[in-house]
Amino acid sequence: MLITIITFIIVFGILVLVHEFGHYYFAKRAGILVREFSIGMGPKIWWSRRNGTTYTVRLLPLGGYVRLAGADEDDDETLRPGTPVTIQLNDQNEVTTINASEKTTLFQGLPLQIVDKDLVDDLWISGYVNGDESVVKKFSVNHDANVIERDGTELRIAPRDVQINSASLPHRMMTNFAGPMNNFILALVVFIILGFTLPGIPTNSNQLGQVQSSSVAAKAGLKAGDRIVKVNGHSTRNWQSMTTAISSKPGQRLTISYKRAGQEYTIKLIPKKVRRGKQTVGQIGVMEQQKKDFASRIQYGWHQFILSGTLIFSVLGHMFTHGFSLNDLGGPVAIYAGTSQATSLGVNGVLAFLAMLSINLGIVNLLPIPALDGGKLVLNIIEGIIRRPIPEKAEGIVTLIGFGFLMLLMILVTWNDIQRYFIK
Repeated sequence: MLITIITFIIVFGILVLVHEFGHYYFAKRAGILVREFSIGMGPKIWWSRRNGTTYTVRLLPLGGYVRLAGADEDDDETLRPGTPVTIQLNDQNEVTTINASEKTTLFQGLPLQIVDKDLVDDLWISGYVNGDESVVKKFSVNHDANVIERDGTELRIAPRDVQINSASLPHRMMTNFAGPMNNFILALVVFIILGFTLPGIPTNSNQLGQVQSSSVAAKAGLKAGDRIVKVNGHSTRNWQSMTTAISSKPGQRLTISYKRAGQEYTIKLIPKKVRRGKQTVGQIGVMEQQKKDFASRIQYGWHQFILSGTLIFSVLGHMFTHGFSLNDLGGPVAIYAGTSQATSLGVNGVLAFLAMLSINLGIVNLLPIPALDGGKLVLNIIEGIIRRPIPEKAEGIVTLIGFGFLMLLMILVTWNDIQRYFIK
C-alpha cells in the first residue's frame, strides 16, 4: 500500500513536471513571464522565487500548472477596489511589493486601501493611505514589482510586454504545444531505457534462438538457428504466427517444415500440453531469437513508442465510432489502480506504465477541447487564418466553457473509477 502510494506520487509528479516544464521552457524563450510553476494543487507546502518565477509544491499530487503572464486575471480578484493592502516603496518612490496577505508583514510597509490600479500598461496604483479617505494618493509601480496573494504566494506582476499575447503567434503555438511534446519525448526515452533493461530484444522472426534440452523440439531434431516456415502446411512468417499455430494444437500431431543452411526439412511432433490460466496450450520448448546490440535496443524503444501511440489512437477512435462510455476513461483513481498493478511487476512494470501514461497525457492534451493545449492551438490556428487576434472576451468565454466541461467530466470519471475499483 505504502509503496503504491509513493510510486503513484513519483509517477504523477514526473508526468506533471515534464509536461509543465515544456510550457515553462518555451514561454521563457519567447520572453513570456512565467509567474508561477506549481507541482500539485491546493494549499502550498513549499515555495521559492528565482528569476521572476515562483516555484511551488502544493499539497495534492493531482496535477500542476504554469501561470503565464496574461493568461489569468488573478490580480484583478486579489486587488479589487476597497481591498486593504500594504505597499513597499524603493528609493525612487516606486511600489516594489503589494501585500494582500494577512500571513505576511512587510518591513516598513505602507497601509493602503485600493481605489484603482493599472498593473498592465501604465503601472500605477492609487488609494487611501493610513485610512485617510480625504485624499487619494497615486503611486508608480515598478515593472518588476511583486504581489503577495492572500495565501501568501508571492508573484511578479504581469505588465503588457511580458504577457503571452505580446509574443509572436509561432512562439505562442510552440509554448502551447511544448507540454504534450515533452510527454512524447519522455515516453520515447523511457521505452528506450526499457530496451536496455531487457536481456535481449525479441526479433519476432520465425528463427529459433534457443531450443531447450530434452524438449519436444530437441527430441524432434530442431536446433537453434533453424527457421520454422510452415506448420501443417500453413506459412509462418514471424514468431507470433508460428507460436499461435503451435499453441493452438496441444497434444495434436503437427507437421513442421523448417530451413537449415538453405535446405528445407520436414518433421512431425506433438506439442506438450501446458496449463496457462484457464486454457491448455501447446508448447515444444523453443525460445525466440533475440538481439543484444545497441541499435536494436534503440529500435525497440521506438517501436514500442509507435505501438503504444497507435493503441491509444485506436481507443479514441473506438470511442467516437462505437459510442462514448465513462469506462473508456480513467482519472487519478484509475491511475492509482494501474500503479498498484505496475508496482507488482517491479521497476520495468512501473517504467512501462509511466511511458504509456505519458503518451496518453500528451495525446489527450492535444484534443481540440477548450482549456486543453489542443484547444489553445486551435485558437492559435484560427488567429493565423483570420490574421488578427481573437477577442479576449470571446476567448475567455470559450476557455471557461471548456474548463467547466472538463471539471464536470473529471468528477464523473472519478466517481465512476471509485465504483469500478473500490465499490464492488
